Amino acid sequence: MSDSSSSGGYIRRLGLWDAALIVVGGIIGGGIFLNPGIIAQRTNSGLALLLMWVGAGVLTLIGALCYAELGARRPRAGGSYIYLRDALGPLAGFLFGWTMLLVIYSGSAAAVATVFASYSAAVFGLPTTAIPPLAAGALVFVAGINLFGLRLGVQLQNLFTLLKLLAVAMLLVCGLFLAGVGSGSHSIFAVDPARSGVGFMGAALPVLFAYSGFTYLNNLAGEVREPQRTLPRALFVGMLLVILIYGLVNVAYLEVLGHAGLAASRTPAADVMQQVAGPLGAKLMAIGIAISTLGFCNITLVAGARVLQVMGADGLFFRSVAQLHPKHHTPNLALLLLTGWACVLALSGSYGQLLDYATFGDWLACAFGVGTLFWYRRHDHGPVDFRVPGYPLLPLLFIATVGLVVVQSLRDSPLNTGIGVLIMLSGVPVYWVWQRLFSDK
Repeated sequence: MSDSSSSGGYIRRLGLWDAALIVVGGIIGGGIFLNPGIIAQRTNSGLALLLMWVGAGVLTLIGALCYAELGARRPRAGGSYIYLRDALGPLAGFLFGWTMLLVIYSGSAAAVATVFASYSAAVFGLPTTAIPPLAAGALVFVAGINLFGLRLGVQLQNLFTLLKLLAVAMLLVCGLFLAGVGSGSHSIFAVDPARSGVGFMGAALPVLFAYSGFTYLNNLAGEVREPQRTLPRALFVGMLLVILIYGLVNVAYLEVLGHAGLAASRTPAADVMQQVAGPLGAKLMAIGIAISTLGFCNITLVAGARVLQVMGADGLFFRSVAQLHPKHHTPNLALLLLTGWACVLALSGSYGQLLDYATFGDWLACAFGVGTLFWYRRHDHGPVDFRVPGYPLLPLLFIATVGLVVVQSLRDSPLNTGIGVLIMLSGVPVYWVWQRLFSDK
């Protein structure tokens, strides 16, 4: 296998600050700016909405703590692929990589790049026909930067993350402090009689989508300095920051729009800025959202390329994809392959369905990834700098909750989730054919 060295040929350049911003940038994309209106439609009060966001954040924090221990145990590139391969065998690792390439990472990047293109087209007055090529161009741009080394790519990622935090700060200042007269008329405790709520599971799906991406840092573990210490700290700090941001942003939405107004809004961030600061504020927020989504695309492609590279080194993908650039130590061929497929999806216009498949597959993979922790506890007896607190209860709580969400997804959207399952299972015959034709004899 490719684990003969601690970093697999990568250079450990990422410090705590870089790693924490990757966590934040990998989670905060367009979800917090678009999805709160959907959650408001599925809850009956502002308090229920806030509890939903905080509860999902705590659940995600539990998953992040589990991944912190996994990263401390296997501080190498590849993340979930490595954990599933070690615990469940090469077929499980291959199925993760197969689904990641086809829909999870590529579909997420394509869908979010389309959000970037949609907002950019609105800001600059471009026709809707420009959205697909603009989305593909955005993916090519962020991938191109990362061909010249992780350091340059991380500097770009840090800039994107800081700019998206600036957009969040602008939204919070306008929503919490500049809303002016009438902002206090909306009570988070008031129950909206028009909405009975659909329970935790019905509202959980769009919230969990907004929290997905916390595993991306583990894919880059081979490039993190002092990973046994840095990974747990970065995941913990990054997740706490995201939970705080999400909670405050939703308070700002409720303060300005109220629960009913939020439920009626398709673009709550822009609506808040429009109400408080007029057309200029709405345009600035549109730019902020575009930057936020671009940062998400950047880290998604970079993280996914590391998985393909490790798969190639293991003989479960093309061997050429395993090669690192001799100067920049980056998996350029893997990055180009993933970016190319994401561009195809962005140009196809099927990104909406693919995002459904990606969210379903991503959280299912997270649950299986956390499940490998039980295998490592039994079989890996080496020293570990971090252990998830509350073991085994917290990992079991995470797996059970995600399992319920997956079941609810199958019930609410059997076609989309069923297709997602078929995409995953289609990797089984591909794996056996690959083993027969391309595996080392």
